[in-house]
Amino acid sequence: MYRSTPVKMKKPKSFDFKKKPKNPSILMYAAKWIISFPDLKNRDFHLEKIGMEGLKPPYLLLVTHSSMVDFNVMVKATHPERINNVMTLEGFQTYTEPLMRSLGVIGTRKYINDVNLVKNIKYSLEKLRNIFVLFPEARYSLDGCTSYIPASTEKLIKIMKVPVVVLKIQGNFITCPQWNKINKKTKIESQMVQIITAEECKTLTLEEIRERIEEHFVYDDFKWQWENRVSITHPKRAEGLHCLLYKCANCKEEGKMESKGHILHCTSCGKSWEMDEYGRLKAVEGITEFSHIPDWSNWERQCVRKELEEGSYYFEDQVRVETLPGSRRFYKQGCGTLIQTKEGTTLKCNYYGEPYTLFRSAKSLESMHIEYDYLKRGDCVDISIPEDSFWCYVSKKDCITKLSFATEEMHKLACGKMEGKL
Repeated sequence: MYRSTPVKMKKPKSFDFKKKPKNPSILMYAAKWIISFPDLKNRDFHLEKIGMEGLKPPYLLLVTHSSMVDFNVMVKATHPERINNVMTLEGFQTYTEPLMRSLGVIGTRKYINDVNLVKNIKYSLEKLRNIFVLFPEARYSLDGCTSYIPASTEKLIKIMKVPVVVLKIQGNFITCPQWNKINKKTKIESQMVQIITAEECKTLTLEEIRERIEEHFVYDDFKWQWENRVSITHPKRAEGLHCLLYKCANCKEEGKMESKGHILHCTSCGKSWEMDEYGRLKAVEGITEFSHIPDWSNWERQCVRKELEEGSYYFEDQVRVETLPGSRRFYKQGCGTLIQTKEGTTLKCNYYGEPYTLFRSAKSLESMHIEYDYLKRGDCVDISIPEDSFWCYVSKKDCITKLSFATEEMHKLACGKMEGKL
């Protein structure tokens, strides 16, 4: 039950981000052999290693991020070496903090400046001498292509002065996209490439480090599926696609798209598209505006950018708010109002019994963590401050993808950056 009036309560203790990471326990090795390795064997998994000869920990491993399958690939690629990795607090809440700590996992919040995280990464590399695993996109890809990578990535590399390796995974998105969480258990392959040596960390500029990351972080799972003829015949393969493709390519209406089985449909103009076994779209009647799904989502992004540039972009919605200060539980804060304009994102809500306004400027918020039907409780966005995370469950239909696009595009505009996804 969500209340609209404040309920006084003591603010819970926040997560201890200063706590040092541990070496992973025997449970990590058990998880590899019981969960990860059998899953990958069933997928005809292939791993190619390039420039990895003689490389031993410590080093930074940057991994592309599209689904939970990423973790199986990551532990297989790093076996038998020890790893530490980072996870946001909802993962700690789901799997419990004692378990995550015992596996060598470090907690953080998304899209905030976290000095303690930098210190803990440094501790893992210098004292524990482990591989440290980062998912720099910080969230699952929405369309199977590279997501936003913050500039803090190259700064972190410069500070750590250790070799940098990229693990690029392909097939992990199409097997279980976030808008269709049915795991199809299809083929996966990956490349593990050393992109920067320890010596190069000392001499490369931030721009040069950025170029190396961008060069090796380019991926497009739908293109890979088409080129490799990876067949997905699951009868519900298109269900949920309307969450990503929220704007009709034919009539341009938003929030009127639906999907069922292998069909995407607009309830406003009546046009339908079929998703074939290779992930391509084809109009049931008339022209096919976009056969490649990422082309459609990129068009949506450009439409949002145009709204921002013209000054017409505005979003407002009544949301129900929960906070996650630590790792134990979410706290209901009642109903609030979420507003987004070109200047930034504002949340007005109750906060442990007191009126509260959270504002993240366009310049300070690089991207936005979104979840489609999180734990079957609805679509939501997660906006964090150092001591708490605000999970806002929206009431408007299929709006969170646009909120995500808008957050990234307004950040680029505020920082004077050119268009692009990285």
